[in-house]
Amino acid sequence: MPPKVISADEAAKLIHPGSTVAIQGSGGAVAEPTSLLRAIRRRFDTERMPRNLTLIHATGLGDRDAAGTDILAAIGLVKRDIAGHLGMAPLMAQMIINNNIECYNFPQGVISHLFSAIGGRKPGVLTKVGLRTFVDPRLEGGRMNACTREELVSVVNLAGEEWLFFPRLQIDVALIRGTFVDPSGNLSYDEEAVILEGIAIAQAARACGGIVIVQARAAVEANSIHPKSVRVPGICVDYVVLDPDQKQTTLNFYNPALAGNRRIAVSELASPPLDERKVIARRAAQELYPGAVVNLGVGMPAGVATVATDTGIINSLTFTLEQGTIGGVPAGGIEFGVAYNPEAIIPEDQQFNFYDGGGLDIAILGMAQTDADGNVNVSKVGPLLPGCGGFINISQNAKKVVFCGTLTTKGLVCEIRDRTLRIRKEGAIQKFVSKVEQVTFSGRLAQEDGRTALYITERAVFELRRTGLTLIEIAPGLDLELDVLAHMAFRPAIQEPLKVMDPAFFE
Repeated sequence: MPPKVISADEAAKLIHPGSTVAIQGSGGAVAEPTSLLRAIRRRFDTERMPRNLTLIHATGLGDRDAAGTDILAAIGLVKRDIAGHLGMAPLMAQMIINNNIECYNFPQGVISHLFSAIGGRKPGVLTKVGLRTFVDPRLEGGRMNACTREELVSVVNLAGEEWLFFPRLQIDVALIRGTFVDPSGNLSYDEEAVILEGIAIAQAARACGGIVIVQARAAVEANSIHPKSVRVPGICVDYVVLDPDQKQTTLNFYNPALAGNRRIAVSELASPPLDERKVIARRAAQELYPGAVVNLGVGMPAGVATVATDTGIINSLTFTLEQGTIGGVPAGGIEFGVAYNPEAIIPEDQQFNFYDGGGLDIAILGMAQTDADGNVNVSKVGPLLPGCGGFINISQNAKKVVFCGTLTTKGLVCEIRDRTLRIRKEGAIQKFVSKVEQVTFSGRLAQEDGRTALYITERAVFELRRTGLTLIEIAPGLDLELDVLAHMAFRPAIQEPLKVMDPAFFE
């Protein structure tokens, strides 16, 4: 039976109190069913219904402004948020910090694979991803505040090895999005920048006896979508909501270069000015090599794509993003997760199969805090609640990990002149701390696995060795004690002789 075309407000009335709602989407309102989320909020504001929803989404939903789960940030509307990432929804994050709702932060790849497991009526996801991090129930079990108490992950022993087990959940409603839909409900992603896991979410809801609501930009004639372009078949769709104003991302109605429908000259992409962020990106790019398959993290690591473009090395390696893009030039800022000129765009859960299977040669990721054991925290820092995203899947399985960040933060002012770095004002917050607030990357586990890890700042480079974090490079013109060690909460081992960072990074 073909799906029923309804309005967004009618769709919102189909969601009952206490339902678990699985939502497709990524940061920057990419492939996000924003119109459906807004309709749910309108109904709640007028009827106080639905109430006590559980949300589950693999990626961060929102644009730090007016999209994503921030639309649903109202007391009474949401009871629990099970999220891969939280940083794109500051209003929802504040509700979590205030203990207004329960929250679990699980690795993006785990949630993505959990949808597939639910769709196949499997017990859940068995994985090593998350061991010895805050996701491990022996630490925090992924719980992000005091009001979250139920255990949703456990440690099991199988064939003499430790694993984490994430059991299947009930999915009552799936909210997914595509570009075009035909009368049978077949959905294409022709002008989307990513595919994500729409079909996995739809199949999960169907396997649970739930409903699937699709948001699409336009309806097309029967048989006008090529069978290989159908990403979610109509047999998995119950209702369709059309939104002719649907934007590809929060910044673009439609950019064909992000959807792989047109190529642009990379010279059209702006190169950032020379500052401490570019210095870090240049030093990180030094770890790239021809033929490497690379993942770039959100924030500072995204600048490596520009450096690789400027130097031309981008033509000899392959950048990938956890949302499913392969090749091309990753976008930065609020649109992180999409790429210009991608060679391929695959479903998110399949991308994480590749990552978890050790397919990455190098991962270049951010770091908010680091300690003497090489542990890294990016998920929960003071009042900030970004969450882990794909960080844990990637950092635990890449052959080499390069972490990027300034040595201090909040007010740091640097001057770069004559191929040297000067610290004009030191940041008020140290990032190299005695103990990280939350373990998102376990240095000891990396040591046991024999994986290489570098920690790159604007003024010093560290390496994870058997003795812990070791200082191996310093920026030209700096004093080791005054400019580096004085702004760390611990004294690292120091390589002798201590190398000087390439002065070319500072010109």
